[in-house]
Amino acid sequence: MGTDTFLGFAFILLGAMCGGSFGLPSKFVAKDTPWEVLWGPFFLFVTILIPVLLFPFIANGLFATCSEAGFLVIAMPIVFGFLWGLGSMTLGLSFAFIGLSLAYAINYGGQIILGSMGPILIWGREDLTKTHGFVIMAGVAICLAGVVVCGKAAILKSRSAEAEDAAKKQGGVTMLKGLILAFGSGLLCACYSIAFSYGDEVRAISETSFGNAPWRATFVVTALILWGGAVSSLAYCGFKLAKNKTWGQLAQPKIGRVLVIALIMALLHDGAILFWGLGAARLGPLGVGVGYAVFMSFAIIVGNVNGFLTGEWKKASQQSVRWIAAGIVVLIIGVSVLAKGNIMKMQATPTGVQEQQATE
Repeated sequence: MGTDTFLGFAFILLGAMCGGSFGLPSKFVAKDTPWEVLWGPFFLFVTILIPVLLFPFIANGLFATCSEAGFLVIAMPIVFGFLWGLGSMTLGLSFAFIGLSLAYAINYGGQIILGSMGPILIWGREDLTKTHGFVIMAGVAICLAGVVVCGKAAILKSRSAEAEDAAKKQGGVTMLKGLILAFGSGLLCACYSIAFSYGDEVRAISETSFGNAPWRATFVVTALILWGGAVSSLAYCGFKLAKNKTWGQLAQPKIGRVLVIALIMALLHDGAILFWGLGAARLGPLGVGVGYAVFMSFAIIVGNVNGFLTGEWKKASQQSVRWIAAGIVVLIIGVSVLAKGNIMKMQATPTGVQEQQATE
């Protein structure tokens, strides 16, 4: 294994650890902290402060690239970024309803399904009739089955918890609501992939006009997506702060701890983006297929490990634990099949073949 390949996978694993762990610090805020008091600052850090303060040091001419591209070019990444923001916001809500373990599994399953099919349906429907298209669709179908299996685990977990809970009906309704939010958030979060597919012209301007390497140029598109997400996520958090009259808690002495936790969550979230970019760039064509499979699989595993370590399955039945384990395995198999389809797609194009030969 060459140095670049080793570093590529190392960065991707670091990114997956960040992506599967960004929700973990939320477990350490006081239980009486309103959702919006934590997640409002989190989204402010993720979508505004970190991109504005850090991204210009990664991508030269970040703001100038957006200006040169013009509104019509940057509009679609921003619009789909707005939808991604809704997904991230609902993922945060689902953590509160069903915990990290189930929320990560269901959310990532939804992301994989729409994130894989969305760009194909928009840009390359002809691929669906080719061999690699059938493989990709098979991978999506397996991932959908994995989501169903994880949903079964959630139902069993809810039943076992209700056996010890006097409010049986309320527990079931909460679990169902959390599952719907988690899957819906996954579909909306997948708009990140669709938004990114509209960023080719922005990346080209960043590379040719400002001399950025391809992986650096991607951060210009990432910034546009995050800024679009800022509109939806911060608007909702502002609405919750106003509705619940919790603005005052942002000025309380204990807010310092909450802000530190929100910042750690934001650094983990955007760290996943940074390390993914570093890793995929070093893997070359392998980043599209194998790197993607490793990232998503490991992020699902990390998210569930965090859920187990924080006691989310302590009162769950052994049957429900076996079902969630099976669901994770099915999701990983689905992601691996998708990776194979992506590699086949890459090899089917002349540029893909040339790139692969150049790395061998």
